[in-house]
Amino acid sequence: MLQVRDLSVRYRGHYALQHVSFKVEPGSLVGIFGPNGAGKSTLVKAMLGLVSAAGGAISFWDRPLKPQLRKVAYVPQRSNVDWDYPATVWEVVMMARTMQTGILRRYSRQSRELAKAALERVGIWELRDRPIGALSGGQQQRVFIARSLAQQAELFFFDEPFVGVDRKTEDIIFDIFHELKADGKTVLVVSHDLGETLNNYDRILLLNQQLIAFGPKGQAMTPDNIEKAYGHRLKRVAA
Repeated sequence: MLQVRDLSVRYRGHYALQHVSFKVEPGSLVGIFGPNGAGKSTLVKAMLGLVSAAGGAISFWDRPLKPQLRKVAYVPQRSNVDWDYPATVWEVVMMARTMQTGILRRYSRQSRELAKAALERVGIWELRDRPIGALSGGQQQRVFIARSLAQQAELFFFDEPFVGVDRKTEDIIFDIFHELKADGKTVLVVSHDLGETLNNYDRILLLNQQLIAFGPKGQAMTPDNIEKAYGHRLKRVAA
């Protein structure tokens, strides 16, 4: 179980997150939603220790999460990645195996097979020797999804994985999310799409600096909760 207790984050004297608490069961696919500036990415980064928390605790299987980061895969927003970095698709995916292998040791056959299987799963094995900067937005996102799969993590965080991708890539990503869920993995996805893709998630976490709602879509995405989060009632949320 992933548990967040009373998590707060402050930037320059102002709260980006205030007293956020929730629990996620294994085998769950959770969508994190809220307006721009709501603290969605900050929530993920604070859970991973990438930004400092002003208070609170994060645990995974009743132990602090930070010492267990080997079990965690994190795919940041594409805008936070240096796409000019001189690396091929294969090299980026193999980075997922560095923690298990060691920096100065050669990758094992198992690691190479895991990387190959991950690239085949996202449909870009034939692009393995291509520089990452030469790929389309959707292909770049698939590279990072493949890297997360090759890591063989237990807990997955994806920050806006659908921005700038085509429909084929979106379908592939959601298929992978459902496969991870079926394998008992825990998957958290930051998104802004309030359309039909909402139906893919077991739980919706609705956020605007504070936790507005957490639960199944029908319970979380009520008109009142949406107004609390976004400041107005949205005309349409997928049925």
